[in-house]
Amino acid sequence: MGNSSQKTPLRVVRIIDRLNVGGPAKHVTWLTAGLRDDKFDTTLVTGTVPPGEGDMSYFARASGIEPLIIKEMSRELGPRDLIVIWKLWRELVLLEPQIVHTHKAKAGAAGRVAAVLYKWMTPSSLWLRPRACHIVHTYHGHIFHSYYGRLKTRLFLTIERALARFCTDRIIAISEQQRHEINEVFKVGHASQFKVIPLGIDFEEFKPEPGRLRNRLGISGSTTLIGIVGRLCEVKNHAMLLEAAAQLKQQNVKAHFAIIGDGHLREALEARSRELGVTSCVSFLGFRDDVAALYCDLDIAALTSLNEGTPLTLIEAMNCGVPAASTEVGGVADLLGGQHDQHDGMTFWDHGITAPSRDVKSYARALQVLIERPDLRRQMGTQGQTFVRSSLSKARLIADIESLYRELIVRSPSSDGR
Repeated sequence: MGNSSQKTPLRVVRIIDRLNVGGPAKHVTWLTAGLRDDKFDTTLVTGTVPPGEGDMSYFARASGIEPLIIKEMSRELGPRDLIVIWKLWRELVLLEPQIVHTHKAKAGAAGRVAAVLYKWMTPSSLWLRPRACHIVHTYHGHIFHSYYGRLKTRLFLTIERALARFCTDRIIAISEQQRHEINEVFKVGHASQFKVIPLGIDFEEFKPEPGRLRNRLGISGSTTLIGIVGRLCEVKNHAMLLEAAAQLKQQNVKAHFAIIGDGHLREALEARSRELGVTSCVSFLGFRDDVAALYCDLDIAALTSLNEGTPLTLIEAMNCGVPAASTEVGGVADLLGGQHDQHDGMTFWDHGITAPSRDVKSYARALQVLIERPDLRRQMGTQGQTFVRSSLSKARLIADIESLYRELIVRSPSSDGR
């Protein structure tokens, strides 16, 4: 872009399938709001949140962002995706972006196809000069296991490999472990396409209100409170937490479990808690927009997922000095610091304890260790808080993304490409 990058804003279109409750909605909001000064002209494009999922559009509006809505863009693949691609292409023609940045699988597919069409559907393509537009995709997680059956997963993997090869300039992984899985294990993309940019959080969002959650639950400060935050869906595997709670109750290990979030599995999970006899020590709290104020009441942050990218909930909990008890999935290991010991199916880290995915017995044992050792909890919590505040700020995230965009534009042979 040369010197013109200092005179005119860099035009960015950011695309995500929906602003449902979760880390990606916050991520795209922070990036859109953070890259909208005299150096950037950023537009956020999103779909609609289906019934049964919490809608975080309020979070974007609170940051002064009014997204462009393409109502046909939803989570599942279907014939309407042709309409989505056409509408995205039409918006790109109007907005003339130099960067198209997609987030998550669905928007990543439709958005990257639309961006390639935008690049090449121009008269200059007749002499092999497409529009100067760079395409970036962020994997917040991936759907290459634990989401769908074998055939559907294979189809999605084939599509992602093709998108990486023909429709993507840069691929962002949010942890080194995630990069390893996507590129080296599942063979998506070339190593040179990848850039690891960890998540960041807004420290100003956290205004702790000690006692608020405990008062809501009617439990004392002496009761160990374990919290899990996330959508009630299959991949989060909340059933494992309920089964671990039942094992602890049988061993007379006392704790209370707060399940914060909602989703289509809520009714089934509440029924399962009754079957296991743990309703007295498990509370389903639904979606809450004050989660940041509640972490300070937790003693342990739980995660039982079958598949993850880098779970924002663990970062937020660690920022409040809360240690983690997690399954060993995705980028969790990249959050928990150094590894110290392994025994009885558990792995001890600087910032928490992990157990293998689906191993209820080992996971219950990890919870028990943290419940019975408050000094260890405090040590892990303090170390985790120091790590988050030194490495995972929103400002660092925005700066890293800006640096990537500048790198792409500097390499561009044209400063405009309209």
